[in-house]
Amino acid sequence: MRRLMIATVGLLALTAPGTVAARGLGEAAEVEHARMNALAGGPTNAYDAELLERYGCYSGTRSAFCQGLAHPRRYYRARRRVHQH
Repeated sequence: MRRLMIATVGLLALTAPGTVAARGLGEAAEVEHARMNALAGGPTNAYDAELLERYGCYSGTRSAFCQGLAHPRRYYRARRRVHQH
């Protein structure tokens, strides 16, 4: 019975909301939240916009904000190869 109580308390401690930030996963979860907001139409606040500028959006996100962050496509001219016989 004592082991069951210790295991239950341990599980509750691991799943508590405050421990996510304590384990260093707080910002990763916030980045994922900001990316999901961008998929839904755009960042909802300045902090989400800052996170998206820093870490980027998911590829294929059609939000106007994320389109502005995308790097312009570079077109390279194919080099003409000259074969000497």
